[in-house]
Amino acid sequence: MRKTILFLLFCFLPCVSQAETQVYFSPNGGCERAVVSEMMKAEHTIDIAMYYLSSREIAKALVKALDRNVAIRIVLDQGQEIESSSKSGYLVKHGLSVRYHMGFGLMHNKFAIMDGQSLITGSFNWTRTAEEKNEENLLIMDDPKIINQYKDRFEYLWRTSRPDSRNAKGVDVVPSWFCSNFHVFCGN
Repeated sequence: MRKTILFLLFCFLPCVSQAETQVYFSPNGGCERAVVSEMMKAEHTIDIAMYYLSSREIAKALVKALDRNVAIRIVLDQGQEIESSSKSGYLVKHGLSVRYHMGFGLMHNKFAIMDGQSLITGSFNWTRTAEEKNEENLLIMDDPKIINQYKDRFEYLWRTSRPDSRNAKGVDVVPSWFCSNFHVFCGN
């Protein structure tokens, strides 16, 4: 009996789904390419909490995902609204939902959730410098328990962040300096 159970476990254990994690490093270790690839796989939703987003390739991938009717929500650090190299204005202009962290500290998270089934996280900021010069790491995982914790955190960040101060054409509705300095909700 014991041998039969061990035999069955040995035969069927490989069929049990195991959580998988992919690991990337930069500089030039494919982090940016991995992020774009995951976004291109998304079919329904992409939720992003990102400290710094200035990567042209990632911004283009987000617009392409929106064109495929993927619902996208992005929370950035509030400094990204006025940072000249940030892609926040480009994303707003193309119709993506962008919000800014309202806390007094940095919104220093770096994660994205695709379709509630894939998580990207790590030290990697979505910038050209992070891809080409910095020592960074990126993990892509599919563990449902971990993803649920990140989903909960994203919902909190989304609820407590303010909308972009520009309308869909990228034109200031309320000056961004006002929103950033006085921490008020500035919506379209």
